[in-house]
Amino acid sequence: MGQRDLEAALPAGADPRRYARVLAQVHEAALSGKALPSRPRAVIGASWQRMRRLGMDPDSRAAAPVLTFEELEARRRTSGLAEALPTLRGGLISLAEQAAHIMVIADAGGAVLWRDGSAAVRRRADGLGFVEGVDWQEESVGTNAIGTALVARSPVQVYSAEHYVRAQHSWTCAAAPLHDPRDGRLLGVVDLSGPASTVHATTLALVDAVSRLAESQLRTTHLTELERLRGFAVPVLAKVGGPAVVADEHGWVAAAAGLAPVDRIALPTGLAPGRVWLPAYGSCAVEPVPGGWLIRPTENEAAPPTCVVLDVRSPREPELTVSSAAGTWTHRLSPRHAEMLYVLASHRDGRSASELSADLFGDAGRTVTVRAEMSRLRRHFGGILGAKPYRFADDVEVVVRRPPTPEAVLPHSLAPAIRG
Repeated sequence: MGQRDLEAALPAGADPRRYARVLAQVHEAALSGKALPSRPRAVIGASWQRMRRLGMDPDSRAAAPVLTFEELEARRRTSGLAEALPTLRGGLISLAEQAAHIMVIADAGGAVLWRDGSAAVRRRADGLGFVEGVDWQEESVGTNAIGTALVARSPVQVYSAEHYVRAQHSWTCAAAPLHDPRDGRLLGVVDLSGPASTVHATTLALVDAVSRLAESQLRTTHLTELERLRGFAVPVLAKVGGPAVVADEHGWVAAAAGLAPVDRIALPTGLAPGRVWLPAYGSCAVEPVPGGWLIRPTENEAAPPTCVVLDVRSPREPELTVSSAAGTWTHRLSPRHAEMLYVLASHRDGRSASELSADLFGDAGRTVTVRAEMSRLRRHFGGILGAKPYRFADDVEVVVRRPPTPEAVLPHSLAPAIRG
């Protein structure tokens, strides 16, 4: 796991109380339209802009929607976070209790699924409506570490008047996202929250470290499951007697015979037994096996793709749909891959690695990262993507479905790209 740049809410050496007063002045000036005594941090300023566009009332005390017990249990079961609970609790609960904090785990939709830690702080959170089952997205409760981390897709610490809603100014919180290592899907966030007086710059680093440890544990569990599938797959492929591959439900390849080895195949959303077109192999016959799929390329000539639809209307669920005479295929994308495909859709004549780097990062020098990501994309979608320069195939129609609010689409590079 590489190092991440983490921006603590409290500058090094700053007095927390004095800094809280500065933040309060900035908050009031921002709301009243007066000249700001200083600028809020970029992640906070962007969130405040979203709140103003939504018409969020900074004095709101309206309770956010709360799930019923049955709904909460269902969200817990389907969140994908239950497997990470032992690691998260083991790394944070003891410290949360000692430091007068609570540990909170929310799913990708912002619903608080679990809450534990200091009993006194839990009672205080009850008064704020910060309870299990509550919707803690920005749209419901304003700028906060959980909701803002879900939008930014990066660790976020929020202190005092950085919260948009005044009722939360007496709090500090630090949250880090958790991703499913099998498909990169955002599972949710883990958060430490407490009274503003308990703010500490190292809290964000701690939460980030524990979230990444949990992701590592999930990755280990997945590799164990894949090895178990491999033991089943080898004799199955021997019986097939032709080109075939066995992959798990997320497309990770357990074993292959007669085909170029790849780590992962991009499988369509809602894959079912039968015939399906896959970008990696063309027309294929798919049948279920315990823990995954047996995939066999057919002898039928694959119908070339005719239309690609890149749907970036949802900030958390961008999708790519490919249509051809053989049928329609839809695959959920990671935000980074959605960003790259959006740029290519906006430049049908293609982009070099340095141009893509500048588009995505504002820095033309990050070509190694761009080439690595484009290599992954082309392994998944080789039938529709070309290289030198990177581009969509000339004979494919490309349609982009954009959101009504450009800045709300995806973090980082997509918003300016859409505005352009």
